[in-house]
Amino acid sequence: MAEETERCVCCQVDGGLRADSLEEALTELKLWKDKVEKAGDMKTGLMLKKLEEADNKSKAQQEMMACVKKQEDCQREFTQSLNSVQDEILQLSQHKQDLLEELRRCQTEMEAKRAESTKLKQKFKVFTRIPDTEVKFVGQNEEAGGEGASAQPIRGVFTISQIPALLLKGGHALITFEQENVASQVLKMAKCSVSCENSTVDVKPRRVSMDSAVKYEVNLDVSRKELEVFSIPPALPEERMKDRLEISFSKPSLGGGEVENVDYNERSGTGRITFLHPGVAEQLAMKGGYKIHLDSEVKVKVGPAYTYQLNKFQTFCCSTKRTVLIDDIEDVEDEEDLQDHLEIHFQKPSNSGGEIENIAYISEGKALQAFFCEEVDN
Repeated sequence: MAEETERCVCCQVDGGLRADSLEEALTELKLWKDKVEKAGDMKTGLMLKKLEEADNKSKAQQEMMACVKKQEDCQREFTQSLNSVQDEILQLSQHKQDLLEELRRCQTEMEAKRAESTKLKQKFKVFTRIPDTEVKFVGQNEEAGGEGASAQPIRGVFTISQIPALLLKGGHALITFEQENVASQVLKMAKCSVSCENSTVDVKPRRVSMDSAVKYEVNLDVSRKELEVFSIPPALPEERMKDRLEISFSKPSLGGGEVENVDYNERSGTGRITFLHPGVAEQLAMKGGYKIHLDSEVKVKVGPAYTYQLNKFQTFCCSTKRTVLIDDIEDVEDEEDLQDHLEIHFQKPSNSGGEIENIAYISEGKALQAFFCEEVDN
């Protein structure tokens, strides 16, 4: 109040209010009013923006909560999936182990089957050579049978029988008695004591056990008109080679004849010549060789053309009635001396023995294949 009084006094002293000061005050007042209005508008805008931001914040919080929940759900699903995959991996590992065990078992069975198959192949396969045997052929004369009968193939039927065999190992002996009852008496004994020069050997009589043998029939047809040719060099193309073969085998001066057909296999170097008349192929097959003219003169092998068929294949078990296997023989003496002591022992009736037809002893470290012939009554 003191200040206002002082101002008023000053104004009065100055001679009253000036018009320009009043106008400045009004202008300044208007300016402040505008500022207040702008500040109010700004405040209102800020409040609205604050409310909007609050709404956005609330929405963002809701979205964040939804994302957190979704993340938790995804984490839960991932954990479940991971556990499921781990369980499946464990099951697959167990299944793999089972399959490996099954594979090992199957491999073991397969090896056993292969061994059995190999044994059966060796058992039923004949490796022996057929000896030369005089054969008498009885057939129809060409005059009686005519041209058709002479063109028929030469037919033969052969019966092949495997000889029963036994692998005699070291420390074993085979004794064949003349009488069956002697072999039966020896087999009833659990062991026998054989006296040698300086010691006694305990041996065990055993029944001979042989593998099964086979017997089959071979039906053989040998052509009278066809000839097999071997070792043909690949000097010409196929068609030209056929022509050269036909020309070469058509020459009567070389023992040939009129050719009806020619087959040629370039890969194997073989051919088959079919003559028009029978007899030519037989004569050439007996020679075993023939000269043909290609780029130069070449000698090839020739042979009969035949077909065969196996029939009546049979297996049979073999047994011996007069032969005994002696086992567990110790090599206390030389092979010949010990065989003599065995023969002396088993010949004596006091040892339940009898007359010996044949004896074979094999010392340790050796092996021998023993064959058994079928007994034929006189």
